[in-house]
Amino acid sequence: MKGSDLLFNLRYNVSRAPWALERGVGRAPRACTLGAMALLSACGDHGSASRPSAAAPPAATVALSPELQAVYDRSCKNCHAVPGSGAPQSGDAPAWAPRVAQGVDILLEHTFNGYKSMPPLGACMDCNEKQYRALIEYMSGVSSKN
Repeated sequence: MKGSDLLFNLRYNVSRAPWALERGVGRAPRACTLGAMALLSACGDHGSASRPSAAAPPAATVALSPELQAVYDRSCKNCHAVPGSGAPQSGDAPAWAPRVAQGVDILLEHTFNGYKSMPPLGACMDCNEKQYRALIEYMSGVSSKN
């Protein structure tokens, strides 16, 4: 259904609503039509090419093996590549800086035990410490070398 058809049907149906007929509301269809137009205008793609993709891989210096990339895609990416999740975004050095400053041991402790909204083990129940270290290096862009 095209937008103009949708607006016509919305206006036609609202103008015949019982509450509109009983009260003699003549401006209700126009108000609803304007509201519907405002909502529909928000549905378009307004320059998303200029915005970075939420699922874009981090600009990290560490490359992941195909196995670790699969782990990242299935576990880490769900939060660390979604702005607004509260998790530091992969490749966002300023967001990772205070965490990296605490040391890799604290980061691993938070990964194992969970921290704030982060689930225990980072939602990867079959990862080992070496894999967690590599994933942290990848997301933070900082090599731990511990």
